[in-house]
Amino acid sequence: MQPLENIPLAPLTTLRIGGPAKYFVEARSVAEVQQAVSFAHSRSLALLILGGGSNLLVADGGWPGLVLKVALTGIDQRNGHDDQGRVLFDVGAGEPWDKFVSHAVRARYGGIECLSGIPGSVGGTPVQNVGAYGQEVSQTIASVQVLDLYDGQVRELCKEACGFAYRSSIFNTTEQERFIVLRVTYALTPEGEPHISYADLKRHFEGRETPPNLAETREAVRHIRARKGMLIVPGDPDCRSAGSFFKNPVLSEEEHEDLKNRAAARGLTVPSYPALETRKKVSAAWLVERSGFARGFGFGRVGISSKHALAIVNRGGATAADVLALKEQIQYRVHDIWNIHLEPEPVMVGF
Repeated sequence: MQPLENIPLAPLTTLRIGGPAKYFVEARSVAEVQQAVSFAHSRSLALLILGGGSNLLVADGGWPGLVLKVALTGIDQRNGHDDQGRVLFDVGAGEPWDKFVSHAVRARYGGIECLSGIPGSVGGTPVQNVGAYGQEVSQTIASVQVLDLYDGQVRELCKEACGFAYRSSIFNTTEQERFIVLRVTYALTPEGEPHISYADLKRHFEGRETPPNLAETREAVRHIRARKGMLIVPGDPDCRSAGSFFKNPVLSEEEHEDLKNRAAARGLTVPSYPALETRKKVSAAWLVERSGFARGFGFGRVGISSKHALAIVNRGGATAADVLALKEQIQYRVHDIWNIHLEPEPVMVGF
């Protein structure tokens, strides 16, 4: 394993923004991951784990340490079933996520069909507890194989140990710098029924006499994502983004009541739905658009997608500083009008 030097990071991200990595390693085995970690430790280098690059904003100055791209691949189906009748799949962290979803749907295994079209790699899914259209990966993750940077040991963490919550886990909160995800084990349902609970999906299939199957649901999700600029399509400028740039705020009853009162004073009604028991999850896109940032808004090299208000896009030649300036402008206006702080979803690297 020989680290490369001064490798541009922008081409390795969907935003196409960011400076170079001082050192770069693409590891295709557990042994190579361990060697890269040892290299970083021996030189006191900061370590950055890179997957599919779909959820990153890299600073213009790049990364001063070692960037480790985890490229472990393989989709292996275990024999037998778990105690719920589900089948286990062991998937390498470097596998493209949508490739695995396609594999599962073609084989008629349910549980992740609504997560079709999400860019990035398998290893990133437990970190963010990736979710969309009524499903989250934590609903199907059985365990996560990791390298523990505290002692260099490979460990298997059960689902409960991962601390999954809305768009979070121990991997991006309490143990953010401790583990490197190597493989993920998913428990999927043979001949499972597709999950059609999200409003967009219900509208898509409205009027059908027969329920959709898994493959039809996958294609519907990809169609909806493409319409919103959330599907990577070569040549589409709205695809140079990190996906949804802000998380949907989860409010207490009191905060939600305050929001409804502020909206009513403007003649508006807040769309929301129950989340996390007694709390309310509110559409960040609704807040952004009702704060004066229409789809297509922007200035110069950076702007908001013409298809989705939550996606900040690189219109060509944008810098990380450009993105941060727009992010902060949106956050300020939303807080000023609605008294809600929008939290960014992408990982900020090198700031």
